[in-house]
Amino acid sequence: MLKRVAPAIGLFFLSPLAGEFLLGNLPITMLPALITLAPLYGGGALLVRELARRRGAGWPGIVLLALAYALVEEGLVTRSLFASNFAGMDLAAQAWLPGVGVSAWWASFVLGGVHVAGSICAPIAVMEALVPARASEPWLRVPGLVVAGVLFVLGAAAAAAYAGEAALPSVVQLAGLAAVVAVLAVTALRRRTAAAEPGTDARVGESAPTSGTVGQGSAPGPWVVLGFSLVAGAVFWLANLASGTLGAWPVVAVDLALYAAVCVLVSRWSRRPGWGVRQTYALGAGDVLTYAWHGFPQPPAVPVPAATDLIGNAVFALAAVALLVFAAVRLPDPSRPREAALRPQ
Repeated sequence: MLKRVAPAIGLFFLSPLAGEFLLGNLPITMLPALITLAPLYGGGALLVRELARRRGAGWPGIVLLALAYALVEEGLVTRSLFASNFAGMDLAAQAWLPGVGVSAWWASFVLGGVHVAGSICAPIAVMEALVPARASEPWLRVPGLVVAGVLFVLGAAAAAAYAGEAALPSVVQLAGLAAVVAVLAVTALRRRTAAAEPGTDARVGESAPTSGTVGQGSAPGPWVVLGFSLVAGAVFWLANLASGTLGAWPVVAVDLALYAAVCVLVSRWSRRPGWGVRQTYALGAGDVLTYAWHGFPQPPAVPVPAATDLIGNAVFALAAVALLVFAAVRLPDPSRPREAALRPQ
């Protein structure tokens, strides 16, 4: 049983470790905060992955559910989405949308690049690479899924209590948020693997040629995808770090253009022969490595001595690289016979 649920346990802890500690938001001295963060982040990541995989929704479903998770966390739990001031930031001066009561800059920044990519999708991609033969299968049975849901609710309640000083959204804002989350969830769970990830062989994560991929050429190799992910991550973080100089609205435009470019290119690539778990892993690995370098210049939310912060960042970065290397060596080698690639992991 432990071997069966080990990937789920790994995702439960990897999501908060990447989303808060590797990124540099929290120093190593705050590791006990995992008691609250793991149920919130890890429980949410498990729900996203398990629901999408059970429904055969593929990665499009995972991305849509990750966005729904991000809206719940920032709209209901931390309540930063509708705040005019948050964590010392004057969000009302950052591309504020008065009719909605939301900072367009904060929404584009925290929902997409931070939560969807860094907190949910990248950890899922890395953990699936560790068990490539089970990458498209659910890891939890119904009792495990219920436990993940309960843990997520408890983690969300604890985090919401901690953010008790944050202003509550209005009834209209809550209704709008609920409607958007519902639409995202319904759309995500209506997808099917055959439509969402054409040509993918769920047994090994590699794609086979299909009629829809003829004439498009082969998918880029994992090193090309890794480079693309690293460049996209650098553009995102450097643009947002320079928002004070560039201005909020230009950075919003960069964020949205970047999201569109990533979605369009990855969607096209994933429909070509040769796309599989190795390329998906490369996308996630690039995001994890981006978080690793970002942690060093990022000031922690909880003040600690500079030496402690540096040591913590180095520990998390080295651990992330070690995990990525371990995952890479477990990926199926396309040059091996198919029978060897299908051996149980």
